[in-house]
Amino acid sequence: MPFSLFERFIAFRYLKPLRSGGLLSIISWFSFIGICIGVATLIIVMSVMNGFRYELENRIIGFNGHIYIQKIEEYFRYDFQELEELEEIKFIDPNITIQSLITTDYSTKGILVKSIIPQNIKYYSFIDETFISDNEFNDSGIILGASLVESIGAEIGSSIKLFSSNTISSPFGQLPKSMSLKVKGVFNSGMSEYDSSFAFISLNNAQKIVGLDDKISIIEVHLDDLNFTDDVKAEIEEKFKNNNLIIRDWKDINKSFWEVLSTERTVMFLILSLIVVVAAFNVITSLFILVKNKSKEIALLKTIGADNNSILKIFLLVGSIIGIGGTLIGAVLGSIITINLENIRQILNNIFNLNLFPSEFYYIDRIPTSIDMSEIILIILFSICISILATIYPAYTASKLEIQRILNNA
Repeated sequence: MPFSLFERFIAFRYLKPLRSGGLLSIISWFSFIGICIGVATLIIVMSVMNGFRYELENRIIGFNGHIYIQKIEEYFRYDFQELEELEEIKFIDPNITIQSLITTDYSTKGILVKSIIPQNIKYYSFIDETFISDNEFNDSGIILGASLVESIGAEIGSSIKLFSSNTISSPFGQLPKSMSLKVKGVFNSGMSEYDSSFAFISLNNAQKIVGLDDKISIIEVHLDDLNFTDDVKAEIEEKFKNNNLIIRDWKDINKSFWEVLSTERTVMFLILSLIVVVAAFNVITSLFILVKNKSKEIALLKTIGADNNSILKIFLLVGSIIGIGGTLIGAVLGSIITINLENIRQILNNIFNLNLFPSEFYYIDRIPTSIDMSEIILIILFSICISILATIYPAYTASKLEIQRILNNA
């Protein structure tokens, strides 16, 4: 719907009340600001939701594997060397995870201990390898989470004792198996749940403390790209279809968790979209007031030859400028705040002594954001469409005003 020079001129003249006092100015500004705030809020919240999901995926999957292979029996021998021949596999980590009790001179705490092959430590980017050598770690080393180290009063080089749930017979009855180890490293995954309750030991030591020879409980397959999870899983199922394996991937393991995040994201979008809808109703109100205030001018325009279509386009343009202007400024404002959101959080925490976004509740230690341009474009288009739709009825009403009725009411 092209706008003529005449229609654009009249529309911009009618926007002048936005810069003066009166009810029309106030309502129009509220419409503009409401759309701006609605779009900015949508972009900020959706970017945080995207960032939250992205961070959790990377940290949960980075800590664990992409594909998990088990057998019906609890422990089994690792005889799947052919796995390493499959493409897209970064590395394979056959391991055991056990519930244990860790003790120092200062504290005792229940933790989960996950075994790891020493050569694979280099693939876990969150582990500090500064003080770790393969031989020492394989013999008597343990790697603790950063929060766990603080809670039990340990440090690099400290001696700790690890107790498993398996028992051995002694003159005093059944006693839990134990092993003396030295803290060889600290990891900080950024996930408070992992950093406070997990530790890594070598697969060799895990087998000793559980009382196994060369058996494992699970094979974790780590991929170069999680987007190939389904393809690699299908290849593994085909290649080892006669081995009675239980094969799951990270989506199966965390299915309910990802579904909750996805549902929450959709609901947040719908709820926050109401801000834009409410602002659009303000656009309707301001246009109706404008039509009433400009009824004489409308009659004059029709007298000099302006048809209903021109009047319709003039008021459509007025409302569209408010909606599109608010949308674009809101998109820019929302993007700027999103980029600097973590800095804003830290400033507010320091100035007002707050604890916004505590890591013990949200699993991660900072506000994650991920700007998705396709999503921003969708939000912009949604806001513009709502704004333009809101202008149609008032503009149509203005175009249908009759000259005689206007002059009779004058």
